[in-house]
Amino acid sequence: MTLAPRAVLVHRRTQWQELLDRHGTRGQAAFFLSSRGRDAEDVESRHEATQRAIATVTSAIPPDWRRGMIERADLPRFLFEPGDIVVAIGQDGLVANLAKYLSAQPVIGVNPLPAVNPGILVPHAPDAIAALLGKAVRGQATDTEELTMAEVRTDDGQSLHGLNEIYVGHPSHQTARYSLRLPDGAAEHQASSGVIISTGTGATGWARSAWLERHSTLVMPAPAEQRLAWFVREAWPSPLTRVSLTEGSLVTGAVMTIVVESDRLVAFGDGVEGDAVNLTWGQTVAVGVASQTLRLLR
Repeated sequence: MTLAPRAVLVHRRTQWQELLDRHGTRGQAAFFLSSRGRDAEDVESRHEATQRAIATVTSAIPPDWRRGMIERADLPRFLFEPGDIVVAIGQDGLVANLAKYLSAQPVIGVNPLPAVNPGILVPHAPDAIAALLGKAVRGQATDTEELTMAEVRTDDGQSLHGLNEIYVGHPSHQTARYSLRLPDGAAEHQASSGVIISTGTGATGWARSAWLERHSTLVMPAPAEQRLAWFVREAWPSPLTRVSLTEGSLVTGAVMTIVVESDRLVAFGDGVEGDAVNLTWGQTVAVGVASQTLRLLR
C-alpha cells in the first residue's frame, strides 16, 4: 500500500516563548524587556504573527496527508523520509540549519515576518503554501533551485555539511595551526584565525566580510554554482608559517586538505558551533563541494 504524502513543518521557538520559559509569566517577561529598553508588545506581536503563519500552513495541508512538526533544536533526532515535503517557517537561517539533515527532499520556505526577515531562503507567504504543496507532490514545481553545499570529511570517517559556509579553526577563535594543501599541489604551514569555506548562498554572509576586508578580486560563486570560495582569516607570518595561500576557489571534485597542527581544532557549519566536528593533532580534513544539494522551491 502506498503511503500518503507527508508534510513536515520545521520551526524554531520564538523569542517570546524563550522569554516565557525563562521568566515564567508574561508580566515578568515584560518587566525584563522594559528594563532593557524593549517593548514587550513588539516581541509578542512577532510571536503571534509566527503562530498565525504556522496555523495557516497547517490548515493548508490536505486532510488525507500525513504530517509532522519539528522544532529546530530537535532536528538532530528527527528522521526525515525520502518522500517528505519540508516546510520551513521562520528566518533564512532556519533553512541553513535544516539543510544538512536532508537528502533531496524539497523545501518550501515560509516567511512569517516579511517586514523583519529578508526572505532569501524563505520567499513565500503562508497563504501560498496550499498551491505549492500540490505542485511539489505532483512533481510540477518547475522553479526549483539546487543550492550548492560545502562538505568537510575527516580521515576517521566524520563528515559535516554547510549550506552557507564551513569554518575550520580553533574553537575559541584563537590562533589555529595547520598545514594547507590545495588541489594544484601548493601547500604551506599556516597560523591564522581559521579558514572559511563559503558556498554561493553564504557569499553575502561571513565570507563576504573577509572578501571586503582584503579588497579581494576573487569572483564569489552564485548560490547554485558548483563552486566554493575560501578565505584564511588573519594569517600570521613567522619563520615556519606563510601567508601566500589565503584565498581561492574550489570546484566540484577539487579538494582542499587541512592537516591539524594544534592540540584541538573544530569544524562547524552555518555558525552552529554546538554541532562541531572535533579535530586533534595530526588529523587530516578534506573540504570540497558536497554531492548533496538543497532543493529549494522558489
